[in-house]
Amino acid sequence: MVRADKTNATRSLRDISMANSFPDTTPITVTVNGRPLRAFVEAKTLLVQLLRDEFALTGTHIGCDTSQCGSCVVLLNGESVKSCTVLALQADGAEILTIEGLASGDVLHPLQEAFQEHHGLQCGFCTPGMILSALDLLKHHPNPTEAEILAGLEGNFCRCTGYAAIVKAIKAGAAKMRETAS
Repeated sequence: MVRADKTNATRSLRDISMANSFPDTTPITVTVNGRPLRAFVEAKTLLVQLLRDEFALTGTHIGCDTSQCGSCVVLLNGESVKSCTVLALQADGAEILTIEGLASGDVLHPLQEAFQEHHGLQCGFCTPGMILSALDLLKHHPNPTEAEILAGLEGNFCRCTGYAAIVKAIKAGAAKMRETAS
């Protein structure tokens, strides 16, 4: 059980009162896509459950329940993680970026544009995890080789495209990001 309060991200006496109203829950505060949020979570609540069920950020997918597919990847304090392997309590105080926070209003991020332009998706189920994994990869390798891209996507599965279009999209997105940074 998770109880979310999206109005105030500071802990207070109200938190203690709310936690007492929901036994076996702990208040946490996270910043998701630049927005401070607070929730009351059980110890067993996974980050993916918090994001999807309480914050309605359903771009973070649950694909396998075994941490094999990568469809649940988010950036936690700037590093890609499989949110199905992180307890919500472990994210207390963290900054989280989901696919919903990547675009700037109606303007897609260069990686999102590249996935669209180069057909790096078909059904789209793996796409959020692929894009966020690629974003983390490009932070360390702004001009990646195909081998670096494939290594960076290890643990992300696509059952539709093969990976040629995804690799092409990441290369194109990387080039756009380098242009924008110049």
